[in-house]
Amino acid sequence: MQIAEPLLRAIEELSKLPGIGRKTAQRLALFILKSSEEDVNKLVNSLLELKTKLRYCSKCYNLAVDDLCDICQSSKRDQTILCVVEEASDVIAIEKTNEFNGIYHVIGGTLSPLSGIGPEDLKIKELIKRFEDERISEVILALNADTEGETTALYLARLIKPMVTKVTRIARGLPIGGDLEFADEATIGRAMLSRNLL
Repeated sequence: MQIAEPLLRAIEELSKLPGIGRKTAQRLALFILKSSEEDVNKLVNSLLELKTKLRYCSKCYNLAVDDLCDICQSSKRDQTILCVVEEASDVIAIEKTNEFNGIYHVIGGTLSPLSGIGPEDLKIKELIKRFEDERISEVILALNADTEGETTALYLARLIKPMVTKVTRIARGLPIGGDLEFADEATIGRAMLSRNLL
């Protein structure tokens, strides 16, 4: 079956998005085709604004509209507690919990010697400079629990400990609603080590 060229191009472009396979891309393209011109224009404009109006915060490297992101500009945030994350998407995930009221630093990935990513490829120098300019008393390392995340956390902890009172790592363990019998040994082990007093 021949597919019309504009539809084929839309499917090709949509399938480049992460997590979008060819069938999902086709469903999305057909949905967009059936949508009103006004809705399609809103979608196109929102994507253009995303690309042209968003930038990285000059202080923490989170996403921002202005030079500084909303979190860095807020006087209501605890400026003494700094949470280090890999990507801006991690800031979004933590903010959704409403459990953290400090500030952030996005390093832009993790150390990965096999992929050629070293400390100079991340925002680590910028992180260290913040200890000279700001009164940070605690650093929370909120990096992923994979090999690269663990390696990066250990590297950062060694760098940061001489400059700050307290360096912590987010707890690891069982998800809420998770069953012990289905968890792997490493997760159960982390849960045992990260247990809390009741």
